[in-house]
This record gives sequence, C-alpha cells and structure tokens, in this order.
Amino acid sequence: MSVSASSSGASPHPHDGSVDPVAAMEASVWALAAVVGTMRDALSAPLAEVLAASPQRTAVLEAAGLLSWDGEVPVAHPSLVPADGPTGRSMVQARLSSLRQAVTAAAQDASAPAGGGWSELGDEVLLNQGRASAATGRALATRVVPGLPGLAERLDSGGRVLDIGTGVAALAVALARELPRVSVVGIDILQRALDLAREELAQASDVADRITLRHQDVAEVTEVGAYDLVWFPAPFVAQDTLVAALPRLVEALRAGGWIVVGTNPPAGDPLRAAVDRWNAVRNGGNAYDTDRMAQVLADAGLDDVRRYPTVPGGPVLVAAHRPD
Repeated sequence: MSVSASSSGASPHPHDGSVDPVAAMEASVWALAAVVGTMRDALSAPLAEVLAASPQRTAVLEAAGLLSWDGEVPVAHPSLVPADGPTGRSMVQARLSSLRQAVTAAAQDASAPAGGGWSELGDEVLLNQGRASAATGRALATRVVPGLPGLAERLDSGGRVLDIGTGVAALAVALARELPRVSVVGIDILQRALDLAREELAQASDVADRITLRHQDVAEVTEVGAYDLVWFPAPFVAQDTLVAALPRLVEALRAGGWIVVGTNPPAGDPLRAAVDRWNAVRNGGNAYDTDRMAQVLADAGLDDVRRYPTVPGGPVLVAAHRPD
C-alpha cells in the first residue's frame, strides 16, 4: 500500500493554504481509475449492482460529479453510460490504453530519446488501443459511409478499403462485419502489431477471408486507383510521413472515392493542448488538429471536405472526396 503525503503526516497543501495542484492531479488519476473500473464492470452487470458492490469506488464517482442519487436510484453522468455494449468495451479499452501509456511515460528516464512510438509499448497496450478502434470502425461504416455520396453503393458492390496503421486489425474486422461485401487491406509498419492482428483474426473467422494484412510504411503505398475508401488515423503518423504519404493516398483512391481521416479536435484548454502534443510526439505522431487536417486535405486537391464528430471531446472524422 502506498503512503501519501497526508497519511505520512505531511500536509498535501503548500504553506500559503491553497490546494496542492499535484495532489489534485493524483486524485484525478484515481478518479479515472474508478471510472474505468465501473465502466468495465457495467459491461456485464447492471450499473446499480456495480455501484452497490463497491461503495468506496462509487463515492469517488460522486465526489467527481459523475454520479448523483434520486432517492435510492443512481443517476449517472452520460459519459458513464455508453450507447451500446461494443461502444462501452471500446471506451474501456481506450482509457486503459491511455492510463498504461501515462504510467510508461512517468517511469521513463527523462534522458531517454522521445518519439520511439508504438514499438516501445507492450503487447497489452497495443491490444487495448487497437481493440478500442473497433468503435471507430463501426462509426465509419454506419454513420460516415452512408452520408458520403456514392460510397455506400461502391462498397456494396465489392469495393476495397485501405486501413492504414491497422494495428491489431480491430477496425478492419469492424468494417468487414458492417460492410459484408468489401475487402479490406490493412497495412502497418510494426511487425509485432501484425503478429497480434493475425492472432485476433483467428477469432474473427466470419470475416478473416476478406482481410489482408501487409507490412508496409504508408509513405511507400504505390497502388493507383485501387481503393474506394482509405482510412487514415492521422494522429499516429509522424508529420514528415504524413506529408509524404498524402499524395500517394490520393493516387491510391479510385476517382470518386473517399479518404476519411481520424483527427483530434482543437484542444479546449492549455493543459489538454500540451498533453496532446506530448502524447503525439511520444507515439511518433503529429500535432495536426481537425482544422489543420481539413485544410491539408483541401490543399491536396480533394474536395467536399466534411466533418463527423464522434463523442463529446473525442476524435473528429474528416472525409474528403477525390473528384471524378
């Protein structure tokens, strides 16, 4: 059991009487742990039972303003109640991945080189982060594709999708399940992720025959007019690579096809902006936000740029069309 400053007799407050911001941030980490644990348990049991089973953890949620009571009935903040089971599982995986990456960053020697990217992360983090992308795949297939002119018809006629940075192939699997006539090519520069992806595909026999995995850098894509849809998770790609890859991805699209880019919205406060930049550099990515990426796509000769928010404060999918 760890000993905090308060339990060891030292005051957690500075001498001027104000709240110690570091202690407040530490409490926030534990509050997030309570959120993740509650969300995970609520995937397999009613929320009221989950709350009753751990009253101390539930008290943390109350103190954080995420839970109130109407008599004996719990009233949870909407962020604790995902729309469906698959979305909930993806949210839990994403938050677990974020927590584990933060712990890795805290333990890393300050003199260690930055920008090592996903190759420095353990398999568990790769799996958590990758599985979280299944929610993006479902949103892409069910919310974005139907709204992009001509795309649903193309994909229903045996279209092809390029999944960049496929990781453990969770997004590819989600797309293949939601779009039963498409074939998906998933590329990734990290061989270890592809090895994990093949293990994941062994559990997805219903769609595995329509998914091809390829060890390839996105900047080395050479196909021309091969895909109806390209998925590009921009925050995970280094800026130099992004700039080099985008013209190749435009060429890889068939005329009339669409590229959909995952982006982070502009940060609403300086702390979030600084954290986003640090996280991007640590993972070998870039700091382009939604606005910057939309402009980059337009500058690449694509048109009809559209934005699709996901969850409040979450990623924004930016779609752009290759003219016929």
